[in-house]
Amino acid sequence: MERSLEQRYAIKFCVRLGKNATETFQMLQEAFKDDCISRSQSGKWHKAFKEGREEVADEPRSGRPTTARTEENVDRVREVLRTDRRLSIQQIADTLHMATFVVHGIVTEDLQMRKVCAKLVPKVLTQDQKELKSFALSRIVGFDSR
Repeated sequence: MERSLEQRYAIKFCVRLGKNATETFQMLQEAFKDDCISRSQSGKWHKAFKEGREEVADEPRSGRPTTARTEENVDRVREVLRTDRRLSIQQIADTLHMATFVVHGIVTEDLQMRKVCAKLVPKVLTQDQKELKSFALSRIVGFDSR
């Protein structure tokens, strides 16, 4: 998205310099190489800026907003998982009366968890967990050497 905004600013600049759509697209290709927006998108933005548009950000879109993955729902899923990490995505969704794909997104993306041996666990250990693991291993090794 950020790269796209950069290119829109570049298109707006080219329009102000009096460049046509083809010249503008060629300059974008030269500057952004493989990360360049398409010719049709370049033309669309060139035309919009030429007709007087000032804003480079997209217009707000109509339609249903995405409200299912709120902080409140993330906290609800986190609490359910704290009580029992063996629950499946479907069971969590049924418990919280949420869509399965929403719960899956929250668990995998927001909470950074995945299924390991029929139990949902964090993908990355926290610093406390790492210290506890090394302490436990040192205790095990200490008992083995005696």
